[in-house]
Amino acid sequence: MSKTNVIIMGAAGRDFHNFNTFYRSNDDYNVVAFTATQIPDIEGRKYPAELAGELYPDGIPIEPEESLAELIDKHDVDEVVFSYSDVPHEYVMHIGSKVMQLGADFKVMGATRTMLESTKPVVAVCAVRTGCGKSQTTRRVAERLTAAGKQVVAIRHPMPYGDLTKQKVQRFETLEDLDKHDCTIEEMEEYEPHINRGTIVYAGVDYEAILREAEKEADVILWDGGNNDMPFYKPDVMITVADPHRAGHETTYYPGETNLLLADAVIINKIDTADNDGVDAVRAAIRKNNPDAKIVDGASPITVEDPSLITGKRALVVEDGPTLTHGEMKYGAGVVAAEKFGASELVDPRPFTTGTLTNTFEKYTEIGTLLPAMGYGDQQMQDLETTINNTDCDVVVIGTPIDLRRIISIDKPTVRVTYDLQEIGKPDLNDILEPVL
Repeated sequence: MSKTNVIIMGAAGRDFHNFNTFYRSNDDYNVVAFTATQIPDIEGRKYPAELAGELYPDGIPIEPEESLAELIDKHDVDEVVFSYSDVPHEYVMHIGSKVMQLGADFKVMGATRTMLESTKPVVAVCAVRTGCGKSQTTRRVAERLTAAGKQVVAIRHPMPYGDLTKQKVQRFETLEDLDKHDCTIEEMEEYEPHINRGTIVYAGVDYEAILREAEKEADVILWDGGNNDMPFYKPDVMITVADPHRAGHETTYYPGETNLLLADAVIINKIDTADNDGVDAVRAAIRKNNPDAKIVDGASPITVEDPSLITGKRALVVEDGPTLTHGEMKYGAGVVAAEKFGASELVDPRPFTTGTLTNTFEKYTEIGTLLPAMGYGDQQMQDLETTINNTDCDVVVIGTPIDLRRIISIDKPTVRVTYDLQEIGKPDLNDILEPVL
């Protein structure tokens, strides 16, 4: 019998994991290409032979998603596998309809099919959308486990945008490791807060190899999810974070709804800044769709370095990039701080953007008067620095998970905004984590 020709649609994360766990050594299939979206400059490269395995001695090309129809025709493709996250259900089926019209089958892989099993207990933190508050939740979980005497190793959802072979297995214990691995701003935003709290982080491309290395030094594996993707590891405790500012999204985005249904516990975050109708709607959705899940009420209170620098000033607010782009959030911690401490206005950065930042605003037109901290490579970091310094403002409010001042030079007064998870009432994380404590 002839092999089934396959294209895997992705964004340099779930796509590679689906390949590694199901297709890499499967002689019934022939993966002819990956397609890429969401991530700048990933297309036009190859998934290298060193990672692709003996069935793919030449590696596998990574093509732009815009070429999907051409690729299906060129390679006589039988099956297209959708493998990226944080898109509306309707979007997924529009892609599926197009694929089927072109003569191929359309497939999404089941949640548990690609979950690897660990020899150590696994706590997974996922979300229904990008920007719900996974990062502060994961940090708080690590704190609780560490306080109970557990050696915690966090494994972060992949963000491999550089040399994929070198990024097969990455370990981060110090800030110097960020430079060693040529991390992007997006990577630093996820790894640095863990490192500063003494938690070792692993990431990379081959998540079975990563798991086996992490198990050597962990009592508990902490899966730190990306976007609203599902866990790569079978969890003993699964925590899903929901956002009442986007009530309804918990059941209308892929694969966030799956995370809602899989959850042992759902944290309704940002209760301190959301309206009651949004909180009630999310609570009702949890009870309807996953009545066995415990519900934790949470807040993400902000801490501001020097609020006096904001009061009465024209503020440029810089927020986490993915939260504003495919996460579709209209504001983050920086805006909360600017409004709370009386900025006279939020300065629109769009007249001052340059290079890739201009392209970002053209692609994500709903961002508005905020500046996403895009930094997938050296050029984007330079464009971010130039845009900030070009902008006519009195103060720069930094609402990103890392201190941008450590990696770019800003020639204006700056204020850093940080935030952490705070549980409200019972149950709390100690109750949720009892099975691994």
